[in-house]
Amino acid sequence: MATSDEKTRYSEAELAEFEEIILKKLAATNTEVNFIKETLSRKNDNGTDNTAVGSKTLEDGADVREKEQLSQSASRLQKFASQLEAALIRIKNGTYGLCKDTGKLIPKERLKAVPHTQQTIEAKMKAN
Repeated sequence: MATSDEKTRYSEAELAEFEEIILKKLAATNTEVNFIKETLSRKNDNGTDNTAVGSKTLEDGADVREKEQLSQSASRLQKFASQLEAALIRIKNGTYGLCKDTGKLIPKERLKAVPHTQQTIEAKMKAN
């Protein structure tokens, strides 16, 4: 069997395996984004439960901070989902698993851990 240095592309079976990993991560990410959005929409709808005036200001500050954190989390997750979707496109067009800097095949272990990556570890280290 050829080593990753000799191979220039992953097989259809390997690509199918990566696609399955990506689809699972994408589904989990989208579920999490939807949960955060639902949580944020519930926080915007306080109803009439909050009638106490004394602690209202502290609660408002905490609510604002929590909403900001949730919004930032949702934003990061949406970016991650976009990267996963782009990886699916690379699988379809035959460029998945190739380092965008060196053109070498990214090791299978790295792709399993970071399926949306477009760089080998070596290329990423040079870029940083």
